[in-house]
Amino acid sequence: MNVLVLNAGSSSLKFQLIVTDSDRIERSTDVRLLRGEVEHFGPEAQIAIHGESSRKFTAALPDIPSALDFVIRWIASDQSGVAEVQSPSDIHAVGHRVVHGGERFTESAVITDDVLQGIEDCAELAPLHNPNNIAGIRAVRTLLGVTAPQVAVFDTSFHHTLPEHAYLYAIPYDLYPRHRIRRYGFHGTSHRYVSYRYRVLRGLTQEQTHVITLHLGNGCSVAAIRNGHPIDTSMGMTPLEGLVMGTRSGDLDPAIINFVCSKENVSSREVETMLDTQSGLLGISGVSSDMRVLLEKRATNPRAALAVEIFCYRVRKYIGAYLAAMGGADAVVFTGGIGENSAEIRSQICSGIEWTGLSLDNTKNETFSGTETLISLEGSRLAAYVIPTDEELLIARDTVRCILGEPHPS
Repeated sequence: MNVLVLNAGSSSLKFQLIVTDSDRIERSTDVRLLRGEVEHFGPEAQIAIHGESSRKFTAALPDIPSALDFVIRWIASDQSGVAEVQSPSDIHAVGHRVVHGGERFTESAVITDDVLQGIEDCAELAPLHNPNNIAGIRAVRTLLGVTAPQVAVFDTSFHHTLPEHAYLYAIPYDLYPRHRIRRYGFHGTSHRYVSYRYRVLRGLTQEQTHVITLHLGNGCSVAAIRNGHPIDTSMGMTPLEGLVMGTRSGDLDPAIINFVCSKENVSSREVETMLDTQSGLLGISGVSSDMRVLLEKRATNPRAALAVEIFCYRVRKYIGAYLAAMGGADAVVFTGGIGENSAEIRSQICSGIEWTGLSLDNTKNETFSGTETLISLEGSRLAAYVIPTDEELLIARDTVRCILGEPHPS
C-alpha cells in the first residue's frame, strides 16, 4: 500500500511516501520512497524533495490545498522517479498527523465525517494546529476524492492513560468538565515509537517497559512510561508547558502573564504569542533557537551558555521528578533533533545524576552514528539509549492498520 503521510502546518507542509502493509509491518520491510516539505507559502514557496536524489525549487503556492495539489501531481509525474505512483490514484491512502484529539480520540482513526467533526471540535484546544490539519484533510478529499481512505494519527492519543491525579490541574474542578481544561500531552507518536523500539531492542513485553523518553528538538517533551503506558508527561493542555524549547518558555509562574501585560501594556494574547514564539532558547540567548548555534557560541556568549544550561537543567529536573513518580525506571531514551544529534547535550543532561545509577559510556555517546544505541556503561542501574524517532513510519503503519481494522500496539 502506497501511503502518503502529511503534516500540515500554518506555513509549511511536510510529507513522506511510504510503502507498507501488514506483511511489511510484521517483517519491518517498509520502504520510504521519498520525503519533502513545502515551506513559506506564498508567491515563492520553497519546495525540497528528497528521494533517490534531492531537489529544491520554488513555486507560487499560497496555501495548504495548492501545496498539496502540487505535491501529488509532482509525485505522479515522471520527474519524481517514483515508479510505484504513475497517477494520483496510485496513492492508496493518506495518513495525517493531527495535533489534538482531546479526550475523544484515544487511538488513530479512519477519517469519516463524524471523525472530522470531532477534530474540528478540538480546534479550540489547538487553534494553531488543528485548523491546518483539517485543511489538509479537506484538500485530500478534493484532490483524491472521498473514496481515498484517510487516517488521523493524534499527538495526544498515546497519553490517554494518564491517571486523573496526573492530568488534572489544581484549579476549580468545574473548569475541567465545562471547558476540558486538563493535561493532554503531545509528541505522543514519537514517545510511542521510541518506547516500542526500546522494548524490541531489549526483548521486553509491554508490561516490562519502564522508561523515561525524552523528545528533544525545537519542541521538547518528556514522558514517564510505566508498564508500557504513560503515567505522566511534561506538556499540558497545550504544547507550551514543560521543558524549555526552541521558542517556547515551558513551565512558568502563571502570574507572570498579567504582570507582563500591565508592565508592557500588551494583551494576554500578545503575551501568549511571546511565550510561544519569542521565548525558550531564543528568548534567553537573544541569539538563536537552534541548539547547534548556541553550542558554537557559548564559549564567547554568556547568554548562549546560559540558555544551554537552563535547557539541560530543566530536562535533568524532569528526569528526577519522573523517577520519583514511577518508583524508578530501567532506562532513559533520547530522541528528536537535539536528543539524537547532540552528544554534548546528552552528556550535560546526564552530568550530576550519577546517583540514579546512570553512567554514560563517553565513547559510545560521542560516536553515536544514527542507529539505535546503548550509550551508558554496561551494567548501569539506569541505562541510557539514543533511539531515532520515526513518526512518519508509525503514521503510515497506523494508517494501514486502521484501514484493515487491525489493532495497533501502544
